[in-house]
Amino acid sequence: NGKSVLLVEKDDLASHTSSASTKLIHGGLRYLEYYEFRLVREALIEREVLLQSAAHIIWPMRFVLPHNPEDRPAWLVRLGLFLYDHLGGRKRLPGTRSLDLSTAPEGAPIKRAYRKAFEYSDCWVDDARLVVLNALDARDRGARVLTRTACSAIRRRDGLWSIEMTDTRTGAKTEARARCVVNTAGPWVNDVIGRIGGLNSSRSVRLVKGSHIVVPKFWEGRQAYLVQNPDKRVIFINPYQNDLALIGTTDIPYEGRPEDVAADDNEIAYLLKSVNRYFKQQLTSDDIVHSFSGVRPLYDDNAENPSAVTRDYIFEVDAADGQAPLLSVFGGKITTFRKLSEHALERLKPFFPKMGPAWTAKAHLPGGDMAEADFDLFLGELKARYRWLPSDLAKHYARLFGTRTHALLAGATSLDDLGPAFGPLFRECEARFLIENEWALTADDILDRRTKHGLHMTQAERQAFTHWLDRQQAAA
Repeated sequence: NGKSVLLVEKDDLASHTSSASTKLIHGGLRYLEYYEFRLVREALIEREVLLQSAAHIIWPMRFVLPHNPEDRPAWLVRLGLFLYDHLGGRKRLPGTRSLDLSTAPEGAPIKRAYRKAFEYSDCWVDDARLVVLNALDARDRGARVLTRTACSAIRRRDGLWSIEMTDTRTGAKTEARARCVVNTAGPWVNDVIGRIGGLNSSRSVRLVKGSHIVVPKFWEGRQAYLVQNPDKRVIFINPYQNDLALIGTTDIPYEGRPEDVAADDNEIAYLLKSVNRYFKQQLTSDDIVHSFSGVRPLYDDNAENPSAVTRDYIFEVDAADGQAPLLSVFGGKITTFRKLSEHALERLKPFFPKMGPAWTAKAHLPGGDMAEADFDLFLGELKARYRWLPSDLAKHYARLFGTRTHALLAGATSLDDLGPAFGPLFRECEARFLIENEWALTADDILDRRTKHGLHMTQAERQAFTHWLDRQQAAA
């Protein structure tokens, strides 16, 4: 919007909350029970906007909700789904339908005690890549992005902000000056405010832990499932990485350091019990191939039940006596990140009257500029252009990089040109591309956040890749 921007990120991009979501762009069906109509409407509208902007990392998914009259009456579920279909001006996604689980193929894995279900639409997202693509887009438009750089001190000086930054790898300190600071530190938002002398806030975030488990996929079809629990929480069971299933999430008050969060045995037992209540195949802890946990920084609205805490966002502007402004963001959810950003800039407009108008609603994220936002059409064109590229590898590159795949494959005319393989679908050229273009520095950056190759590699393969990466950095 015409301003000079510096992003200071303490760790890697998306290394905490933003990569620990259930990986959905959704309105939040259950938020309707808490009368969060404004938030749900905004999220449903954003669902359509984001689907158009990044079809390679965001795509439609159908969710099957088996009905259990012990949890919610059918009329209430129908009403919620009716509102869900019509509240946000749905255009591209199909609407709700009822299913007879005794005859519909979606009912095959469900226990016979459940005879009826509802099916509705939402969208899947690769959350960590969503963060990286936003950072890439910002950099391409002139922003400076510093990862592994801690904001160690902030103070007002001579009408500006003075920001002291520390490189977390070397300890080297640098300083920047700014007319405005935007505090989007998530679980650390109050910590950042506390580093500013003489400043405190009446607002705060409530830390709520959400954990997930990953197991081998145990049903046929591309549909996901949403199951209800007696405690009124819902659990998503989503297809993940083709042959896996992602199950989550929990909602537990958290009081420790956000950096130390991890799924505990009680949460894992809760998730397994939720799935086993509905599905014929009974899962045990031995089925779990991976688990992860994150801390949601929800705006503290004093709700007793963690599940009832608002997922909406709140802004606070500190600019007393004409001083340089500090804008702090409390709460929010990944689906509404773009709209939150527009609203944030509106709050800063009085301080930057020459700021340009909002423009992102019609823009594409890097790699998303494909014809008619049609991923299948783009994939077909990609396979036709690179006939030597195996089909599964072409789809992997298309999903990860979209139209940026052409830059990844520049100069390559055969599979050998992509370099040696570190694991299934993981070639050296991809690792180099991520290092050179996407701030990737460590094996975790590449295997767990920029990609999900780590889920498909043996421990020996991970170690071999780590050794390769260490050699590359030593030679640099």
